[in-house]
Amino acid sequence: MSLEAPQGGAFKPRILVFSTHNISDPGIDLAGSRHMHYPAPVSTIAVPCSSGLKPSWIVHALQAGIDGVFIASDGDECAYLPDCSERTARIASQAQDLLRAKGIEPQRLKMAAVCSVCAESFVKYMNEFSHVLAELGPVGTIAA
Repeated sequence: MSLEAPQGGAFKPRILVFSTHNISDPGIDLAGSRHMHYPAPVSTIAVPCSSGLKPSWIVHALQAGIDGVFIASDGDECAYLPDCSERTARIASQAQDLLRAKGIEPQRLKMAAVCSVCAESFVKYMNEFSHVLAELGPVGTIAA
């Protein structure tokens, strides 16, 4: 399957979102139920806590053809760990180091807290991230 833009069409980056069951998932679902739109195809994988992600999962997603990975963390609202934000930030930093080592732009990973009623914030994040990814182009290409 080609990830290049169809002839005459603009490149639309594909974004994988790691969201959390209790906090960010409801906010993302709210964006969908309110029919809010963003320019990129977005797929989500729900996890109990964002601090349980593995940096290798992020690298794998980008190597498998995803153009960007967004971690929708619980922020300070995590029900499992009081230092969830710090742990998740360390995971994101480790993943960016792995990406650099593999020649993949670390800007392809973004992390932000998304609350259970943050539909507008999520859409804003997707719009901004999609723009950054569109400028970068598909993984493995050099932006003009």
